[in-house]
Amino acid sequence: MSKLTGKVAVVTGASKGIGAGIAKGLAAEGASVVVNYASSREGADKVVAEIIAKGGKAIAVQGDVSKTGDVKRVFAEAAKAYGKLDVLVNNAGVYAFAPLDAITEDEFHRQFNTNVLGLILATQEAEKHFGPEGGSVINIGSAVTDLNIPQTAVYTATKGAVTSITQVLSKELGPKKIRVNSINPGMVETEGVHAAGFIGGELESQTVAQTPLGRIGQPGDITPVAVFLASADSGWLTGEVLVASGGVR
Repeated sequence: MSKLTGKVAVVTGASKGIGAGIAKGLAAEGASVVVNYASSREGADKVVAEIIAKGGKAIAVQGDVSKTGDVKRVFAEAAKAYGKLDVLVNNAGVYAFAPLDAITEDEFHRQFNTNVLGLILATQEAEKHFGPEGGSVINIGSAVTDLNIPQTAVYTATKGAVTSITQVLSKELGPKKIRVNSINPGMVETEGVHAAGFIGGELESQTVAQTPLGRIGQPGDITPVAVFLASADSGWLTGEVLVASGGVR
């Protein structure tokens, strides 16, 4: 039997990148997966099609995690399709880097609304749907909080908040058998990283030079960590931050 047979997982921001990889990895281990997306319906449908083609179960559900109504709808659709919830992966996130004098109020709120408020709203709703056996919440933070890279003040602040929220909620939700852990990846090659121009640029070369394992990450480097945290193999872990960065600090 696969590690997640009979489990149901919601993965936010799962139409591409790390989220897509995690959604497919959870499905491969037997979970029924809700592939959440904000705007990329085509990407989400592609992920669902790949899962189904391999014998798995998945549906795509649109929803902006920074909006309470959207979040409630995502979990309502999950309950309608699968009748329960066991795993939440808070992967949805946005970023933009800028020097201090270029940070705007709008950009600050855009990043905090998705990366921090979105995580809180999704976890708040997931708590209502987890059964008496509890569940696993997996937050996606970032190794950027260890690196403190110039021009990332807002993004780094959002991911620092993810770490703090992970540790607070692990204590708050532990009595309900809900485990809360975080994966903090280093630079991972995704569509977003390509679109931002990081691949082939100075940031990539600097990151590789500082990484003991000598390369940037791939979504497939993060997926097994998420599967582990979703499964009973990590049943005695909560409040942990697993830095998946190839050793970069």
